[in-house]
Parts: sequence; C-alpha cells; structure tokens
Amino acid sequence: MAHPLSSASMIEERPLISSGVVYRLTAGVAVLAALTVAISIGGHWLGGKISLAGHTIDAKPISVTIGDDTLHLAANTIRFPSERVNGAAERIDLYLTWPQMQGYSEVDRLRFDDISQSSSLIFLQVSQSTMSRDMSGRLAPIYSQLMDGAAYAGPFGLTAHRLRADAGYNGEVLLTAPRSGESDYVVRCLLPSSPALATSGDCQRDVKLGRDLSVLYRFSSNQLGDWRAMDAAVQNFIGARLEDKADAVTAAEVGR
Repeated sequence: MAHPLSSASMIEERPLISSGVVYRLTAGVAVLAALTVAISIGGHWLGGKISLAGHTIDAKPISVTIGDDTLHLAANTIRFPSERVNGAAERIDLYLTWPQMQGYSEVDRLRFDDISQSSSLIFLQVSQSTMSRDMSGRLAPIYSQLMDGAAYAGPFGLTAHRLRADAGYNGEVLLTAPRSGESDYVVRCLLPSSPALATSGDCQRDVKLGRDLSVLYRFSSNQLGDWRAMDAAVQNFIGARLEDKADAVTAAEVGR
C-alpha cells in the first residue's frame, strides 16, 4: 500500500502547466510572431505599392512594336503598368518631365504625384498613324476650313484662330507659327483665363515619326513659351528610341 503522502507528493510535483500546454503556447507565440513579421513586411511592401500608385522607378528596357516600328523605352517612362511589357501593341502611353525628358524617379516623385506640379510633365501617346497628315499637315486642307473670324495675336508669338462652334472642338483655339524650312507649327489649346487655371494637358499636338507612327503629345498651356524646344525634344526623344536609327527621323516632308 502506498504511503498516504506519496499521492499528495506526486500531485505537488506535477508542473502547473503540462508540457503539452507549453508546446501549444510556444507554437502559438511563434505563429503570432511570424504573423507580426509578415504583416510588417507586407505593410511596407503594400505601402510602397500604394505610394508608387502605378509608377515605377525601374528603368529596364521595354521593346514595343507598333505597326512597322519598334521602340525601346525605359519602363519608368511608360505611364501604365499594363503597357510595360515586351511585344506588339496598338499604342503606348508615356509621361516625361519637362524639360529634362526623364521618366518617373524618386527625385521627381512629387512632379508625378502632386497635381499642382503636373504642369511640368509632358504626356505622349504613340500609335500607328490613322491619317495621312499630322497636325501641321492638316492646317491648310482641314483647319483652315474650320476657322471662325479673323486671326489674332496669341501668346509667345503664336497666331490664334478661333474654330467654329459646330466643329466639335469645344472652345479650343488653334495656335500657329511659321517655321523656316518647315511646315507651320500647329497646336490646339483650351486657353485658361488665368495661368493658375491651366491643366497638365490643355494643349495637344501630333506629329508623324518613324515609318508610320503618330505621336500625340499633351502639355500645359503654361509651357507654351517652350513650344519650339518642346516639339524638337519630343521628336528627338522618340526618334532616338526607334530600333532602326535610319528611320529615326521625323516625317516632316511626308504628307505635309
């Protein structure tokens, strides 16, 4: 027969928490710790994704073929994530700082994220030409037929032309300027009543480049003073990124 104290001693000697409970608690703490780390890492990753808002600082080359033309572009100059893929495309949308002609970067983050600074950007849409003439080429055969009233002095040495209300241009003004050895510069703008009311894309112009590309670019009317330099910069930017440099020239003489 066991000593009467032996059972009590055995009870007193049992651990307050069994080894099974300790194991489960330890496992639970480990899982919670792992979740905390995962949430922390995921939070930083998600926070970074949210702050980038679709932008990328990655400048890896992307090759895009549009019709007969192939362009090699840095990923951070391509506006939409879905277009940052190699291969054939109907069009590609770009955004660049002006006058640097650079894509998205940490240094220029606010210029892309802060709408109050977006007037310092240029937006480009590159697609296959659907018309035989670009905007300059359409001046005489098309726009001249849509002008309403006499021309008047526009900003920065440009000549302004009102367009007929029934022409569908919703208050846009056509601005032109002669260029030595080239066809006239032509751009359409919604001119604001005050520079403070200008948007990042209230002026637009399109040019023909490469074999058969139409490059439509939009910019703020606050940048109209740079019209000559900007037109050259846009054409040089696209021309320099065409696969065949022999075709990286403007089509100024074609269809104008």
